[in-house]
Amino acid sequence: MGFSAVARVTTDKWLACAVHDEINFGLVPGGELKLETTICNEIRQHHEAVAIDHVAEDENFVNHHTPLMYGFQSYISMPIILKDGTFFGTLCAIDPKPAKVNNPTTVGMFKMFADLIAFHLDALEQLSISNKNLQIEKETSELREQFIAILGHDLRNPLNAVANSAQLLARINLEDRTQKLVKIIKDSSFRMNGLIENMLDFASGRLGGGIAIARTPDEDLEHVLFQVVEEIQAISPDRKITMNFDMLHPVSADGKRIAQLFSNLLGNALNYSPPGAVIDITAISNTEEFTLCVANPGKQISESTIERLFQPFSRGEVEPNQKGLGLGLYISSEIAKAHGGSLAVSSTAEQTCFTLSLPVIK
Repeated sequence: MGFSAVARVTTDKWLACAVHDEINFGLVPGGELKLETTICNEIRQHHEAVAIDHVAEDENFVNHHTPLMYGFQSYISMPIILKDGTFFGTLCAIDPKPAKVNNPTTVGMFKMFADLIAFHLDALEQLSISNKNLQIEKETSELREQFIAILGHDLRNPLNAVANSAQLLARINLEDRTQKLVKIIKDSSFRMNGLIENMLDFASGRLGGGIAIARTPDEDLEHVLFQVVEEIQAISPDRKITMNFDMLHPVSADGKRIAQLFSNLLGNALNYSPPGAVIDITAISNTEEFTLCVANPGKQISESTIERLFQPFSRGEVEPNQKGLGLGLYISSEIAKAHGGSLAVSSTAEQTCFTLSLPVIK
């Protein structure tokens, strides 16, 4: 065939996408034909292939306006149908001389090439969509990072003001009661800064590799745990908390992270237990393991909830006065993993207990 083309055919346009011209037909890529003058326009409507060996001997096309206008005697055109069923256009060929095209071999070959073109067009479309989505995700990521950076800055400013004010208050007021309150403020400010850092790390997607820890050999975890309880009791003086510590062996751990984990567990125990309930805390270290158990009475946690309890943004049944993002247990679990340990939960109708287990590094 002297001329062939891949044509984009719409309701109002015939456009050449690619051409092969050996008869000086005169069309180049981007060239157009008047839609109504083409047989491709008819194929657009019925989606069937058209193959003509010799126009002068074909009773259906001998008087057709298209061969008369463009002066061809042989013609073949195959519809290009995309994966979603959309009609794209045609793969067509013409020649001023008769040719044997209306046979299974030639028609099958054109069908195969039309399908390959459709596959290629679908792939290009998917690639275009992927690139657009990637660009949107990139822009969203940049906005998210900017938001996180601004949020972190805005949170740290008032927190630093609180910490600095506590230091100033400690210098100008030496009363024991004041000094105790100042210490609580300072310690709480320090841990709040750590919480902000965790939130920013999580929000910016940097927790995929786990939370980084800075171990201190022979960390005084008993002091760390007492400090957290002291802070919680200062906020909730009417709540009953019992402590049973048996720390026989030193533990290599990140005290700040363990305090963060313990604060999450203790806060949850207070939130999910009746006001008059007693929260039992047990901490034991021996030559093999450090365990910390926080137990409270309250509603039993269902098995389905336990399965997703340590996932981010997952929470148990929430009462109207209970607020939070559902990150506390997830971050606590990540802290346990970072120490080579684990955080587990058991729940019955009488009691719910969260247990941290860490290996003692010798």
